[in-house]
Amino acid sequence: MVKSAHNGFMDPSDHPISPLEQALHAARALVLADLAANEVAAADVVSMVEDSVVQRRWWVEQWPEGAEFVAGLVAQDVQDALLEAYGRWPLCPVCGSGDPHALEVEPELGADPHWVCHQAGVKVAAVGSLNPATGGTPSS
Repeated sequence: MVKSAHNGFMDPSDHPISPLEQALHAARALVLADLAANEVAAADVVSMVEDSVVQRRWWVEQWPEGAEFVAGLVAQDVQDALLEAYGRWPLCPVCGSGDPHALEVEPELGADPHWVCHQAGVKVAAVGSLNPATGGTPSS
């Protein structure tokens, strides 16, 4: 129970989390899981996730039907912010030769986003399901 000013206690069921907030919390959790799996979840990187969630909250408030797209959009936002600050992320674990390259989110605007290697033409993992073997640390 959470203490409330008006009656002493507030039942959490009195204030259910909206579908919008559920989508934003899920997107945050999925992207943080991918970052943590690759030991990239430093404080400044977590701030990038939070910044994206704030921006996407406005976006999905304008277009509620887009709530199912938020995870992929937050992943892309964080990927873009990391590219500017540190380098490519997540690195492709599939292609063993050639220049290191990042995975991309597909669909760009759609439900059920995945990390994909376009060079090999394969889905590597769902957003939120990267592990240390599927997407190394940032590299420039």
